[in-house]
Amino acid sequence: MEIDPAALPNSRRYRLLISAVVPRPIAFVSTRSRDGHDNLAPFSFYMGVGSDPPMIALSVSSRDGALKDTARNLEETREFIVHAATEELAHAVNEASGDWAPEVDEFARTGLTKATAARVGVARVAEAKFALECRVHTVVPLGDAPHEVRLVVGEVVWIHVDDAVLEDASGPDAAPLIDPSRLRPLARLGKNLYTTLGTLLALDRPRAPKG
Repeated sequence: MEIDPAALPNSRRYRLLISAVVPRPIAFVSTRSRDGHDNLAPFSFYMGVGSDPPMIALSVSSRDGALKDTARNLEETREFIVHAATEELAHAVNEASGDWAPEVDEFARTGLTKATAARVGVARVAEAKFALECRVHTVVPLGDAPHEVRLVVGEVVWIHVDDAVLEDASGPDAAPLIDPSRLRPLARLGKNLYTTLGTLLALDRPRAPKG
């Protein structure tokens, strides 16, 4: 089959794309509005960008031409936290994905606990295995109304990690690393499907000969 994406309505393009780009890591994002309303929502167009400074990026789409709560809060406060979406949080992540009104507190809906952040004025999910406190670095508007998206690049200014998911390391120069088998991350597929980590495959990177 050959497909011209321009010939498809947006909803079909979207469903096709999310069924092809799999699995996608999930950013479980908390924000706070200027008025103090807390918001919690998952986004699966999400990736790491760089390490110096440490930066991540996520894409927040519009809904019927209006900004989602997350995008509006980011414009107002320029701060957010990305949490690990893991197997034990699967139902909470899914519940937070609903089209709830701005005044609805997804922490309360999901039963998750609010914790104080170290560097940003946003509530943190206490149950999350890691949390990346971020300040907005850049927001890039993409696409056209009513389906435009905002590509949000955030600088990570503080990291919380549950010791239980760290690799066993020794020596003075051992770096803290997260063990994926202990983290048990959740990933997004197409339709209403999620997936878990599955089989791990270790492949050493090839090295070009010197000289």
